[in-house]
Amino acid sequence: MAGSRSRIWFKSSGEKVKLVIRRLHCKVCGRIHHELPDLLVPYKRYDAESIEGAVSEPPRTDIAADESTLLRWKCWFLAWAVYAAGCLQSIAMRFHLPVVRPSTRPQSALQWLGRFVGDAAGWLKRVVRPIANSNLWVTDPFCLHVHPLRD
Repeated sequence: MAGSRSRIWFKSSGEKVKLVIRRLHCKVCGRIHHELPDLLVPYKRYDAESIEGAVSEPPRTDIAADESTLLRWKCWFLAWAVYAAGCLQSIAMRFHLPVVRPSTRPQSALQWLGRFVGDAAGWLKRVVRPIANSNLWVTDPFCLHVHPLRD
């Protein structure tokens, strides 16, 4: 064990909450990992419920975040959802898990992710957890965009 640290997060009401997050030392890779509860999305200040509400259709309108934050979440989600779907597909194949095959091609990122985790409330937590626990979480948003190599 490597101790703990404070982590601030915001509820959808705008209330600021302080959590104590355990820091764990991995003897295999030698790195420190933070044990995040399901209610948080890595590197986000608001809880998963707030972000889920903002990117769902129709979006929730009672989230106490400014318009620029809501727009940033939507842009992040559109790029991240493609990556997340690929990660979930990979995890499902690796562990021989069943995936619901739609009769038609999913039209939105939410429908695509819903094949793996359903569309009931809490779907974002159900997407984030396996990706983070499989060490597939990309910390740099620029890593989501693949650029061709130039000679």
